Amino acid sequence: MTHVRKEEVLARIAKGLVYTESEAAFQAPGRRTEQIFEYNHTPPSELEKRRSLLAMIFGSVGERTVLLPPFHAGFGSNVHIGDDFFGNVNLTFVDDVGIRIGDGVMIAPSVTLTTTGHPVHPSRRADFGRFSEPIVIEDKVWIGSNAVVLPGVRIGYGSVIGAGSVVSRSIPPMTVAVGTPCRVVRSITDEDLTTRTVETQTS
Repeated sequence: MTHVRKEEVLARIAKGLVYTESEAAFQAPGRRTEQIFEYNHTPPSELEKRRSLLAMIFGSVGERTVLLPPFHAGFGSNVHIGDDFFGNVNLTFVDDVGIRIGDGVMIAPSVTLTTTGHPVHPSRRADFGRFSEPIVIEDKVWIGSNAVVLPGVRIGYGSVIGAGSVVSRSIPPMTVAVGTPCRVVRSITDEDLTTRTVETQTS
């Protein structure tokens, strides 16, 4: 593919327009499949090796990152993770374009972050026709088990996404959102500072 043609395809991708597997073949070197496989088979005791592999897999990764294997990624190199991240088992990144995760984010088991979808009409899915839009997860977000975050979504600072939710639209900061499709049910307030507290036991 010529340089001009590559730029044309990248411009279409950036606009969220449909492109095909063949057109995007030049992106293949960004896939980190071997390193992801190695990470998922690295013993828990080899913390330095795991850290080194994460630095090779992701576009960027912050300090004090915990990512429990196995995890999966289409590329890996399009994922950017901040400090103090916790990702539980079976986290899936469909990162044909960027996924940006802020600081202090917690993600529960079996969550999918997918930047890519496919056209409804089958003729447009020939050669794996698809569209991609970036995902942004701001600082201090908590995403519950089995949630799915769809293309183009931004989840605002401090928000909580309920387990099993399908997040098809952006969620504002400091809110609790649940359901399919995911909807805001309430704001997070100072009253939440007193919930689920550990009370001192007296004898």
